[in-house]
Amino acid sequence: MSFSQALSGLSAQQQKLGAVGNNIANSQTVGFKSSNVQFADVYAESRIGLGVRNSAVLQNFSQGNVESTNRNMDLAISGEGFFRFQQPNGEVGYSRNGQLTMTAQGNLVNAQGAQIMGYPADAEGNVQAGGNVQPMRVPSGDLQANATTELEISLNLDSGQPVIDLGATPFNPENSNTYNYSTNATVFDSQGNARNLSLYFTKTESNEWAVNGRMSGGPAGASTYDIGLGTLSFNQNGTLALDGSSDAVFDESFAGSEFGTGNPFDGLNIAMSFEGSTQFANDSTVNNTSQDGYTSGSLVGITIEDDGTIMRNYSNEQSRAAGQIALVNFRNPEGLKPEGDNLWTATASSGQELIGAPGTGLLGLIQPSAVETSNVDMARELVDMIIAQRAYQANSQTISTQDELLQTIINL
Repeated sequence: MSFSQALSGLSAQQQKLGAVGNNIANSQTVGFKSSNVQFADVYAESRIGLGVRNSAVLQNFSQGNVESTNRNMDLAISGEGFFRFQQPNGEVGYSRNGQLTMTAQGNLVNAQGAQIMGYPADAEGNVQAGGNVQPMRVPSGDLQANATTELEISLNLDSGQPVIDLGATPFNPENSNTYNYSTNATVFDSQGNARNLSLYFTKTESNEWAVNGRMSGGPAGASTYDIGLGTLSFNQNGTLALDGSSDAVFDESFAGSEFGTGNPFDGLNIAMSFEGSTQFANDSTVNNTSQDGYTSGSLVGITIEDDGTIMRNYSNEQSRAAGQIALVNFRNPEGLKPEGDNLWTATASSGQELIGAPGTGLLGLIQPSAVETSNVDMARELVDMIIAQRAYQANSQTISTQDELLQTIINL
């Protein structure tokens, strides 16, 4: 009986050494989780046990160190959760390794070709969170131009400027004596051509300023438009009396052989706001200008936010979401089945996946340009290896002792 007990001990320690060796071998594997062998004694209705057996191999899903890589396609999970991958054979796997690359088709995949999954975004870049998760893909098409529809200008108009009588001398952009101050802003037409909008401010009364505009520039054959934008009224303390809003409608009708006949551009309908403007005894100056138009742009790269949003960055300095990476968790992560290639699959023991956006519920956040290193504790593994080695030697000594006892009996 002692032989079988010692043999079970040798087998158990051999499995222990195998687990230790596997942990040490994967000490530099990104996202690797160490494992540990648990033992149980064996009894068969006897006072003395029959040895030991391997009862379970438990995985340690504690957080590994997060290290910066300065590569924007490397992702680490800070907290609980797993990335969800669709493997080339269509099966779903889970991983803590977020080292991604983008294929020529725009698919975001790991080193084995498995495609990371998440929530898709529509054409406008709005993420459909809470819907069905899909393999993530970054479209490579250009971002179409967007005509300016809103223009916000905040400025100060010098209260010490003289009043100009426009009744006697009508406003003329070519005559600087018909306005006190002018400034420029860039706006965009429906095809993304940059147009110059000149704004002219004429002080007509002590607290009132007439505002006129001129649209110029753009493609060959583009017309120049002059338009009255209304009046800015100020309180006695120099603040704007009204919201200072106005609508400017520029009905584009280009001439010239380059565009042929007809109107190739949509009319520009720009809602202007001068909110925050003042009339103080300082030099006239613009404090802030912003508008919502832009020209077309080509895709120059992607970035991933800490909430998993994949942002497409374009050459016109615009960004649009391509989707949001999803994270999953399990009631019992230790029940996941390791499949190799840094992937696990769900089992009845782990339970069904609990999926959501990063940072929601108990799910962690995504840390871009970083990876999660293996959680193997090398010092502990080396100590465990020494202990398992000594236990293996002790079981071997049990066999040697039993052999000597049998030899003594035979010699009687």
